[in-house]
Amino acid sequence: MSKTHLKLTNVHRHYGEGEKRIHVLEDVSLTVASGELVALVAPSGAGKSTLLHVSGLLERPQAGEVEICGQATTHLSDRGRTQMRRLSIGYVYQFHHLLPEFSALENVSMPQLIAGLGQKEADRHSMELLEVLGIADRATHRPAELSGGEQQRVAIARATANSPHVILADEPTGNLDPATSDRVFDALAVLIRERGAAALIATHNHDLARKADRIVTLQDGKVIPANI
Repeated sequence: MSKTHLKLTNVHRHYGEGEKRIHVLEDVSLTVASGELVALVAPSGAGKSTLLHVSGLLERPQAGEVEICGQATTHLSDRGRTQMRRLSIGYVYQFHHLLPEFSALENVSMPQLIAGLGQKEADRHSMELLEVLGIADRATHRPAELSGGEQQRVAIARATANSPHVILADEPTGNLDPATSDRVFDALAVLIRERGAAALIATHNHDLARKADRIVTLQDGKVIPANI
């Protein structure tokens, strides 16, 4: 039986106070198992980014619990949360956010070096990831020399470089054409399943969402199954 790598229990998140309070997440409960890819499809403004931020320990919920690999995080110190993010969580955003002065290989190796891996081992592992994603031949190129799809695949390699237990993606193919979106999403899915990560991916693309193991949506601040 797969382990639960991400678990939210009765999570509440609001902004503002008094009459101006806006409830974004209300009593949200969600589990994502190792190797499972869950697509999050909801209208703009429904709280997708907030849910990802809370799941990724970038925001604290006002109530409820977020567990990463069975460890409760609500009462962790800021330093503890930062350490948890660094070691256990990988992020993929709509824009790649690659460092422009470094090559694809160097961008992927960077988080591994920060985690304490040696240069040779980091570069070897980075090349393996770029190979899986089909862009090993572009390893020495800087971001400006790569296509949009290639840049996003480098960003995926970087996000998975330290073998995180949880992968969170916010519209990871939003800037790409349909054919490239398919290739990038498929490459991400391969890495998630090969490495046994728990993945929560926000997307507006229903065709891509259908490739996930499950589809959920946000309605009235709650996570519920979606049929699309």
